[in-house]
Amino acid sequence: MRANERLSGKEKAAILLVALGTEKASEIYKHLTEEEIEQLTLEIANMRKVEPDVSDAVIEEFYEICLAQNYIAEGGISYAKEVLEKALGSQKALELINRLTSSLQVRPFEFVRKADPTQVLNFIQDEHPQTIALILAYLNPTQAAAILSELPQDKQADVASRIATMDSTSPEIVKEVERILEKKLSSMVDSDFTEAGGIDTIVDILLSVDRGTEKHIIETLEIRDGELAEEIKKRMFVFEDIVTLDNRSIQRFLREVDNSDLALALKGSSEEVSNVIFANMSKRLQEMIKEDMEFMGPVRLRDVEEAQQRIVNIIRRLEDAGEIVIARGGGDEIIV
Repeated sequence: MRANERLSGKEKAAILLVALGTEKASEIYKHLTEEEIEQLTLEIANMRKVEPDVSDAVIEEFYEICLAQNYIAEGGISYAKEVLEKALGSQKALELINRLTSSLQVRPFEFVRKADPTQVLNFIQDEHPQTIALILAYLNPTQAAAILSELPQDKQADVASRIATMDSTSPEIVKEVERILEKKLSSMVDSDFTEAGGIDTIVDILLSVDRGTEKHIIETLEIRDGELAEEIKKRMFVFEDIVTLDNRSIQRFLREVDNSDLALALKGSSEEVSNVIFANMSKRLQEMIKEDMEFMGPVRLRDVEEAQQRIVNIIRRLEDAGEIVIARGGGDEIIV
């Protein structure tokens, strides 16, 4: 029996943090929740002397798990099992794989995220839009955007709509889609019940595609599902994103904004947004807006949000007219 086999997961984590030292432990703490930090801190505080062989066993186990996780990410469960069997033996490899798939819940389609978007596109472009939507929902936004942009235009909006309205997907469906891809890519990962998709996912993807693709998808969705299109548009550019605009664009949209709307919108904005906007107007106008904000007194959050949305609508309209530029991931906004 290994020296660490009777320890709980929490005890192993505490021993590992102590072994890594304060500097590395503090970096790990940054990625933990408050509850996890509290539990581990208490565990470390109550820890008695740890025998060297126990500490070594915990570090070795951690290393093996990291190694296995890396192999799974590279080529899936089958690939990881094959490599680990050669390095650690069949029994040890099986233990590690079982532990990872049951406790760490390997994210579906991990191997697809390592593939080239063009290669993935060749395999999935003829699939049903729902199947394509499921796969894209699990990819990172940049990779998904590259694939979505290259799909036939009649499929783009359909796939985007399905991603936006996607909720939980059963393990059986995910497994079936992975099984299909296994035949084509000769690789497979285990699936678990997870959630993917939703409006935030499609917004991230659309922010990474070129402006032409985004516009086509939004316009098509406006016809098919106006409410969904409006919700997506609201999240494509929010009031706080004004700080990403260049000075010329800020000055341009300010000419269209009602001063009362601006004062109301700034009541609920960050200091950074306020500073950027005030820096792009005359001193006299600055004083007027600040005076309006002061005399306004307390305001309802809903009123602030509605004023901010009216300003965002102006910005989007000016972008559609080509009068201002909103930076996005497609690369078509480069000015020469």
